[in-house]
Amino acid sequence: MMNDFGFVEWFRPGDRARVEAVLPALERTGASWLRTHISWADYHAPGGAQWYDWLLPRLARNLELLPCIHYTPPSLSRTGRSSGAPRVLKDFADFTDLIMTRHGAHFEHIELWNEPNNLLDYDWRADPGYEAFCEMIGMAAHWIRHRGWKPVLGGPAPFDPSWVELMGERGLLSYMEAVGIHGFPGTWDSEEGSWAGWESHLGELQAILERHAPEAQIWITETGYSTWRRDDMAQVQRFLRALDAPAARMYWYAWQDLQPETVIQEGHWFDPRHYHLGAVDTKGQPKLLARVLSDGGIERLREVTRLCAPALASGARPVVVTGGAGFVGSNLAESFLADGRDVVILDNLSRQGVEDNLGWLSARYGDLVHPVPADLRDAHGVADAMRDAQAVFHLAAQTAVTTSLDAPVDDFEVNARGTLNVLEAVRATGRRIPVLFASTNKVYGALADLEVREQGDRVELADPDRAGGIDEGRALDFCTPYGCSKGVADQYVLDYAKSYGLPAAVLRMSCIYGPRQFGTEDQGWVAHFLISALRGRPITIFGSGRQVRDLCEVSDAVAAYRLVHERIETLSGRAFNLGGGPANAVSLRQVLAEIARLTGKPPQVEYEDWRQGDQPWFVADTAALTHATGWRAATGWRDGIGRLADWLVRHRVEAEQWRLTA
Repeated sequence: MMNDFGFVEWFRPGDRARVEAVLPALERTGASWLRTHISWADYHAPGGAQWYDWLLPRLARNLELLPCIHYTPPSLSRTGRSSGAPRVLKDFADFTDLIMTRHGAHFEHIELWNEPNNLLDYDWRADPGYEAFCEMIGMAAHWIRHRGWKPVLGGPAPFDPSWVELMGERGLLSYMEAVGIHGFPGTWDSEEGSWAGWESHLGELQAILERHAPEAQIWITETGYSTWRRDDMAQVQRFLRALDAPAARMYWYAWQDLQPETVIQEGHWFDPRHYHLGAVDTKGQPKLLARVLSDGGIERLREVTRLCAPALASGARPVVVTGGAGFVGSNLAESFLADGRDVVILDNLSRQGVEDNLGWLSARYGDLVHPVPADLRDAHGVADAMRDAQAVFHLAAQTAVTTSLDAPVDDFEVNARGTLNVLEAVRATGRRIPVLFASTNKVYGALADLEVREQGDRVELADPDRAGGIDEGRALDFCTPYGCSKGVADQYVLDYAKSYGLPAAVLRMSCIYGPRQFGTEDQGWVAHFLISALRGRPITIFGSGRQVRDLCEVSDAVAAYRLVHERIETLSGRAFNLGGGPANAVSLRQVLAEIARLTGKPPQVEYEDWRQGDQPWFVADTAALTHATGWRAATGWRDGIGRLADWLVRHRVEAEQWRLTA
């Protein structure tokens, strides 16, 4: 199996900032090759030559570059469009000669034209027999070989063996070092009826080359998969299939999604699939393909793919945990797996490291684990996962307030629309499937009406009668996009219990912490503080550090979900607060002091301004949950932080060996 691969990325004149942003991220994936275009039309325009003077050496600095030369200047074209052949066919060879002279130090191969059987790239209506095309490309290929470079014939799209055979009969293939092939299985309708698989089409191409150019290699010069349905794992699977196809090279299209304002050849937003072919999105945020490649390369990608191969026995009724590879989700899933239950893990694996949790569950419980790598926004994928469910624990979410402020639409689509997809999928089964939803204390808002006073290293409520915590009778007050999207989901779950009789309940969680947590500055702050301290990295505190939270260890949270589930027929339609309560209410400064005691030295701390939506004080009143189920938080916050620190040292922190203070 081949482990070398490349990407395809087109850059427009003047797009320097994007080039500088793309290349470091692309190089981190371990890519060997980059295919880009040299537009003859752009080169001919004012400033075009200077653009390529900068672009080509920059692209070739750390990657082997494959330039694809195409697009005739309209003023030289037989049709007046860039897709036409030049009136003087030798002009194309002369331009290729110029490119070799001026830029040839930056590449070894030169691709001649792109998708020549695609009307938008080459207007074959003016050259139906391809006589002009063959003469134009033949002259350029001859001169490329004469000067010591290696020509590559652009791949037809869709693949057409009759067209390639014609190129062989005309003698064009005999010039070529390699012949390209394009294919986008699963993306374009135009290939739906004709696509027979890489092995079949590459076999057809190889047979043609054996007749006309037996020394030529086959390169997959363009393939990809559009994630317009949010099915990132399908993109990963298509990438690996193309990589393992019997071709000498594979170039994946593309690195980055097209920007929404980009006008494609067919027209602006003619087909949304064009805008979702990247390994990263328009803002450079990695999809699953880019993230896993960057984390561990091809081998890591293969490992993740092997993990995500669910096989559920016919008639089985599994527990479904959305977000089941995440922190709380993996702990909850493990509790059911330990009971011998089948568990479907629905998770898009978008968060760094969650595949480790999935691998842990699979290694420990084997065939009881059924991963479904779907996104909540993919309604069809969600429906497939819910079809056989006996119970659904809906924990998957966009979990950071800061991210919601940067991307409120995406936050809404995941948290609000995604929850509606889950509810509709359950309703569509026609069965009474319990749904338990992980909500948040952020639905109560910033609690601006609560007066707090600083007292030592923490704040206290000015009114001691309210120190028992916030109960479920508190009016909802959504603030920040995250609070709004989770609040909408919270209310939808409760309403489906009323409107449709769905057995459903909501748990509004405070600060849950514990093993298998991926702490970041934006979410999972207890683990983030510990990881940073253990690695000797500074910790940023937003605000005074005296803000108070009630901490709930994850094993206690899992117990709460299990107890509500056991009583769902009587508790349906209710929302419960889930937190550590007053006994586990501590300030950030108190947590830092405990971390200093455990590690033997105080963490490095920096302070910045308060963030939008931060609550100066939140403590959950969990009396309703206790009364309904008998649940109580069993783990004191100091014991819980000590256990988490010990787990992190053993499983996450590799930089140093720590002996924690008991």
